[in-house]
Amino acid sequence: MSQDFYFLLLPGFSAIGFISAVEPLRVANRFRGELYRWHVLSLDGGPVLASNGMSVNADAALENLQKGATLLVVAGFEPLKTYSPTLHHWLRRLDHEGVTLGGIDTGSFILAESGLLDGYRMTLHWEALDAFKESYPKLEVTQELFEIDRRRITSAGGTASIDLMLNLIDQAYGPELAIQVSEQFVLGRIRPRQDHQRMQVASRYGINNKKLVQVIGEMEQNTEPPLSTLALAESINVTRRQLERLFQLHLKDTPRNFYLRLRLEKARQLLRQTDMSVLEVSIACGFESPSYFTRSYRARYARCPREDRHRERGEVVD
Repeated sequence: MSQDFYFLLLPGFSAIGFISAVEPLRVANRFRGELYRWHVLSLDGGPVLASNGMSVNADAALENLQKGATLLVVAGFEPLKTYSPTLHHWLRRLDHEGVTLGGIDTGSFILAESGLLDGYRMTLHWEALDAFKESYPKLEVTQELFEIDRRRITSAGGTASIDLMLNLIDQAYGPELAIQVSEQFVLGRIRPRQDHQRMQVASRYGINNKKLVQVIGEMEQNTEPPLSTLALAESINVTRRQLERLFQLHLKDTPRNFYLRLRLEKARQLLRQTDMSVLEVSIACGFESPSYFTRSYRARYARCPREDRHRERGEVVD
């Protein structure tokens, strides 16, 4: 029997996350017959605009699903913007009926808001990771490409959806078919779920100094509260002056300015992806003084935190 996959597309969804999940199913059918069927749902049954402006027609609205089906919620930059009691109760009912539930990209926000990820291991797009942790601190969230935990399936989105589907194909029909499908996408290899979502520090910043890579990793992991320059230097067994020389030589920057930029980038993500107050965001990013946070933010992004949040959401600032 064919296995049914349903994709609930929310306004502003990630097109690449969706397409990357559907195409492996199509290619698997090409090699082995009708193994899979897929259906597109929307909140009202009408077309849905992706974040890139493309419109995808839906087959139906929120409906009853085939027994043994899998539902994957595909979202984008503002996953909770269209969240409603109707969607909440529909998802809870599907769970009660034994439907496997999942999220692609930021679709995990929807399941978390519905209380459907409690006790499950899950993942989502790295850019939304900090915002998710702030909103749902008790959930077990990883930075893997995808997670499959009993009746919960989550993917970081983008091309990680291909890896997720190849894994599911492998589980159902064996590695030979998964490899056949992957070769159609000109993939060099099938990535395991433990692969990194982001490029490693060395690749992102074009550096190969091991001590500098280690320090930047410490900075990324410690924004609340931030570590002192002296503590960072001691973590790699160099003096403060030596650390400053490393940053100047390889990045043409100071440790303090580089660290500040990382914290401001995190703050911008939290402002755009959560409803945390400006004060809460400043504290979460290690700024003891809200006024210093606002000044630093304005110097970096040419507008204050509140203005930037409203501008991103298309709202008018009084």
